Amino acid sequence: MIDIKVRIHDRFSIEFKVGFVVRRKLKDNDFAINTWIFIPNSLDLNPVTYTKPQFYRDVKSNVRLITPKFLLREIVSGNALPLHNLEKAMTALANDPTRTNVGEYEYQIKMFSAIVKSAQRDEIAHIISNKRGNDLDYLVRSYARNVVDITQQYRSLRKIIDVPTVTQEVMNYYTFGDEFLSNIAEQNTYRLIEGLEEMRLPHADAQLITLLKELIRDENRYKRGMGYLVVESDNPANNRDLVFRHGVLKKYINSDLFLISRKKKDGVIAEQFLYSIAAGIAMVVATVVAFWSQLRYGNFTFSFFFALVIGYMFKDRIKEKMRYYFAHTLSRRYFDNKAHIGIKDAEIGWIKEAVDFVTDQKTPPEVMEIRSRSPLLEAENRTLDEKILLYRKLVRIDRESLNANSEYTLSGINDITRLHFTRFVEKTDNPEVSLHKLDEQGNVLIIDGEKGYYINIILQMQFEGQTKYKRYRVSFNRTGITGIEEMR
Repeated sequence: MIDIKVRIHDRFSIEFKVGFVVRRKLKDNDFAINTWIFIPNSLDLNPVTYTKPQFYRDVKSNVRLITPKFLLREIVSGNALPLHNLEKAMTALANDPTRTNVGEYEYQIKMFSAIVKSAQRDEIAHIISNKRGNDLDYLVRSYARNVVDITQQYRSLRKIIDVPTVTQEVMNYYTFGDEFLSNIAEQNTYRLIEGLEEMRLPHADAQLITLLKELIRDENRYKRGMGYLVVESDNPANNRDLVFRHGVLKKYINSDLFLISRKKKDGVIAEQFLYSIAAGIAMVVATVVAFWSQLRYGNFTFSFFFALVIGYMFKDRIKEKMRYYFAHTLSRRYFDNKAHIGIKDAEIGWIKEAVDFVTDQKTPPEVMEIRSRSPLLEAENRTLDEKILLYRKLVRIDRESLNANSEYTLSGINDITRLHFTRFVEKTDNPEVSLHKLDEQGNVLIIDGEKGYYINIILQMQFEGQTKYKRYRVSFNRTGITGIEEMR
């Protein structure tokens, strides 16, 4: 299965979070993502002005494991696996602080924290989307109770490693996890409050908001007591440091979910082999010309010399033409890059990628139908054609290798790709256009109108013999991206 979420990451980039979920009974899971980007001609992006290296500089990809799924109430209750694994690693560290035990202890802290973050996010989304008002009170109170239980259980484990055998540096790993858990408890609870307020709760349910605010106050008091940074109303320097620290902690906790990716050019051996054939064909032509001219004109004549020069000229051009032909043949059968992905030293699969400008004729009819250009745009395309950029990805995941390298049940990987729009906005016009209107008294009014541009993105997802499509439209102007919407 392929799951796609698209969002605006910042003013000049959009993020595609693609989840490749593998089947448990299938060893090799193959996925394909084809993305057609329809670019207005006015942006002047074409194979000459926007090359492959430029595109790959505008694309940033991270590959990470899909966080193991647990309900919030399952993380610390009973024989919960996340808490059990963390407690086991802490006990082993305290008894024998070897490098292996330190690594396992740090890994379990990161996994526990990442699982809590994911479970809180899912729980909040479920509460906000809840359509049964009768369940709301129970769901919110359960969330608050589970958040408190998780943080308290984590903090209670500190006594296991508060022993002489554990150094302060190693103890800091536990503290990083503690601060991160406190941060996400506070941030996610704020999101839940905002979601509940948008639902326009009746006055009787305002006590739920009060309950959540008290949870936030408790976490703030705890953080102050531990010396962690908290938001200050009139201290910009503190808040700047807090934002920076939050970012560093997030990257630290997620670091064990990110996979090793070793990227290299795809089809290198085939390319060199075909280029050698091109050189050989050119050499055959030049040799035939040399033999023929020698037989015809004899040795050491001006005609023979002239024929050799002509043969060398043809040899050089034939070799370049053949290289060009084989290069385009390779582009259809091979990809630009191939990245091997792995957990530590174990390879679990690979990702191939390629990008090319294509024409309408080389775009599948079903994609063109989904694009559904307006009559005005079709008329424009007769003289100034809309450019189409095709970005292809092929993914293979080895289910057995994925299972063998984690004690958690892993469902697959997330490929998080950001496409930066800096080059797209370089040649856009001013973002505001003056419009004129007469008011009721006949006075001429000047009104500012927004000059906007649209890029349509169509994704084709192929897996297990199924093909699905999604279409998005990105609106932007010179100041950056203004919106993104899924088109039905």
